[in-house]
Parts: sequence; C-alpha cells; structure tokens
Amino acid sequence: MIFYKGCRELLFKWSSFILLVFLLTQFGLPGTSHGQTRGPLRVCPGNPRYFSDASGAVVLLTGSHTWGDFQDNGTTDPPPVFDYPAYLNFLSAHKHNFFRLWNWENAKWANQIGSDYWIDPLPFARTGPGMALDGKPKFDVTRFDPVFFARMRQRIIAARERGIYVSIMLFNGWAIEKSKGKYNLNNPWRGHPFNHNNNINGIDGDTDGDDSGGEIHTLRVAAITRIQEAYVRKVIDTVADLDNVLYEISNESPSYSKDWEYHMINLIKSYEAKKPLQHPVGMTALWPGGTNADLFASPADWISPNKDTGNYFDDPQAADGSKVILSDTDHLCGWCGNRYWAWKTFARGLNPVFMDGYDGAAKGLGALGFDDPNRFEYISLRANLGYILSYAKRVNLRTMTPHGELASTKYCLADPGSEYLVYLPPRPSWRESFFGALLRTLFKETVAVDLSAASGTFDVEWFNPATGNVMSGEAITGGGSRDFTPPFKGDAVLYVALRRSSSQ
Repeated sequence: MIFYKGCRELLFKWSSFILLVFLLTQFGLPGTSHGQTRGPLRVCPGNPRYFSDASGAVVLLTGSHTWGDFQDNGTTDPPPVFDYPAYLNFLSAHKHNFFRLWNWENAKWANQIGSDYWIDPLPFARTGPGMALDGKPKFDVTRFDPVFFARMRQRIIAARERGIYVSIMLFNGWAIEKSKGKYNLNNPWRGHPFNHNNNINGIDGDTDGDDSGGEIHTLRVAAITRIQEAYVRKVIDTVADLDNVLYEISNESPSYSKDWEYHMINLIKSYEAKKPLQHPVGMTALWPGGTNADLFASPADWISPNKDTGNYFDDPQAADGSKVILSDTDHLCGWCGNRYWAWKTFARGLNPVFMDGYDGAAKGLGALGFDDPNRFEYISLRANLGYILSYAKRVNLRTMTPHGELASTKYCLADPGSEYLVYLPPRPSWRESFFGALLRTLFKETVAVDLSAASGTFDVEWFNPATGNVMSGEAITGGGSRDFTPPFKGDAVLYVALRRSSSQ
C-alpha cells in the first residue's frame, strides 16, 4: 500500500511537471522574453526612421509575409492546413525578422477567386441556431472562439523563439466588399459574420443594401463598432505580455475608412496604456482611393504607403523620420518585387517588406515552388532582404540617414565623415532592351562618393547582391569626392567606413 501510494505521488509529480513544461512551451510566462527579440519595440528616439528594442538597439524590420500564415484558407472545405513550422524555418533560413500575420474577416469567398474559397478559424463562435450563407452554423458575434485567439498567441510565441517580430492584422478591407478595385470574381461579404444572414444577433453591416459591407469599416453603425472594439481588446489581452508584437489596423480598407482607422489606433493606445507593455500601432495603405497624406497625418507609429501618391518602388522617397515606414510591395505593386527595389528602399531609410507568394498554396495561385526558376527575382529578393538585415546590424543605424546628395547614384545611407553605404543599381535604360541587358553584363558601374566630411583613412568593402559575396577594396583617403568602381559586373553595394585608430 505504501509502495502504491509512493508511485501514485511520483506519477502525479511527473505528470504535473510535464504539463507545466507543455504550458510554458506553448504559452510562455507573462513578461518573459525568449529567443532574440527584446521588445517591445519603440520608435527610435535617435533615428525615428526605425524602431529600437528594450536594450536600446536599433531594429530594421524586413521579411516576407504570405496570406496563409495565420488562418488556413483554400478551395476545399476544410481548407488545407498551413505548415507554420516550415514557414518559420523558411524565414529563419533567409534571416528575416518580420512578417504580417494575415487575418481575413470572412469565412468564405474571395474577390480574386471565382470558385468557392474557405477561411478558418474566425474570431467569433459559430453557435447557431440556423445556417449562414456558407451552409454552416450562424455566428454569435458576442462570443469569441477560443481556438482563434489560442492559435494567434501560439504562433507569435513560436515566431518570438526565432527572433521574429509579428504584426497582427486586425481587419481586412478585402473581406467586406463585393468589388475590390478591378477584382470582382466573388463577393466575400456573403461570408462575413456581420452580414445579417450570418449572425443570430440582428447585426446588419449593409445598411445601404448594396450587398457590400463597406459600412463596417466606418463609425456609422455603433453596434458594430462596439463589437469591433471588444474584439480588439480581446486580441490585446491575448498577446499583451509578448514582446515581439506590432499591430496593423487593416489591410487596404477603402479610402473612406480613415476616421475608423484613427479611432482604432487611439483605442489600442489608450487600452494598452493600462498594460505593462505597449506595442507599435501601424496604419497601412487605404485602397482604392487612399492617399499617403492620410497615413502621415494619423496617430500611428508606423505606416506602409501606397503607389498612388509618391513613388516608393522605382525611386523610393527618402524617409524624413516623421513615421517609421515599412515599405511593403503589397501596397506598391502587389505580388512583385526584386532586389533592386529592396536595396534602394534600404538606402532611403525605409524598412523593405515583401508580400511573398511563398509556396502558392494560398489565394488559388497554384503550385509555385520556393526555387521556381521562373521566379528567380523573388528568390534573389528573399536572400537580399536577409543581406540587408545583416548590414543593418553592422552599421550604426542610429546615426545613418539618407544622404542621396553624397553619391552619384543618389542611393546613400550615411553618417557623414564616419560611414557610407551606397547602392549602385542597374541603369533604368538597361532594363528596357536586350541590348541594354547585354551592356549590363559587360560593363561595370562607377560611383562618386563625397567623403569631404573627414580626411582620414576609409576602409572599403564591396558586396555583390547577385551572389552574396563580400570583397575588400583598397583603402582610400577622404577629404573630397572619390570614385569607386566595383570589382564585379551588375548591381553592387559599397560600404565605406572611417578607420578608427587603436587608441579610440
């Protein structure tokens, strides 16, 4: 009997220990930071083009994001399960430190897909009675589904263990309208919980009867705004203690959603003010019809501009420090991008972010392998985002600001007299013809850099974005303009740093 009792107590202790380990690995400890993230991030006071972490280190955010990284979605019911661990492996292999956690508000249908399209899970419980338009139980929009919020927390913790920061997309403008710009193959509003056919609460987000729910991304329907506010507070309560969190109000809501987005930004800031940690809040492009002026005028800590006003792709505007800018290809040209854009973006004081088709499983894109030779520009772009982050960690980003006037290519991030990082892109005309492309492979570029701010000795380094190779150049003396020619063909990165004496 004594032996039995002892075994029972030992079994209890071990089972309790195993349960504790499981809980810690899944949910972490409040206020505890693991891995390499040391947030929460703050706008860097010394250089507000970037964030800084709790240690004071300046952080450039860059990486790939893809549509299925949170909710499973696809053309079957249930939709295929997204392999999240493989995605984190992919980001880590490319040395990325940021992604957007995509969130769709609707349970079925998508503007870009003519066939049925399912999305799961959603934040609201499906209790019935009665069936929604997608043939499943109606939503109770006063009750939250714990599966949604548990998955959110678990995925952010898993990213934290890899040193990756995550922006939580709270709402999505592509989930509320039957026509989104030129995309009108299906009507996602039919699958939205705020469609009066889909909930048991008498909530109707289509007050004008146009078979779209644009009203729900405004402040017109007070009952819906209250539910949205409760949802935002629930998200905050779910992740408030995690240090690798950022918030994004919505992905491409219509231009008339501006005041609603401002309201949600202020809600997050006021609610988080009562919490131990506060996290950056972002506002991304309003589309269609939005202007970047709306973003800069917002109370957001960070923004992602669009292509409608201001050129942030071919010749990115230099960041002036009024906002942290995450320059995201999503809002500039869609599913697109190349390494030229990434390096230009970095040289102009912006944080480059890539909307990545990834494996093509989401949004009906079909099978696109990671290494598809037909998408070599994306393969190179992913690698170069990692290269850019490596340079961001090497240079003194706190003092480096855009100085296009110091380099003949106009792409120069510098602390004059101390450090210069210059990008030499291929000439625009070279990309317009076969003859131009041939010239680029045969000849090297030369760049003039103004080193008049210091007369000391500068060490020279060349980086080849096409291969990832680094080559040392011959040291040079400052005190005036100097010409540099890369030791290889094609685009190039030049890093010039003042040599410090051993006594310094």
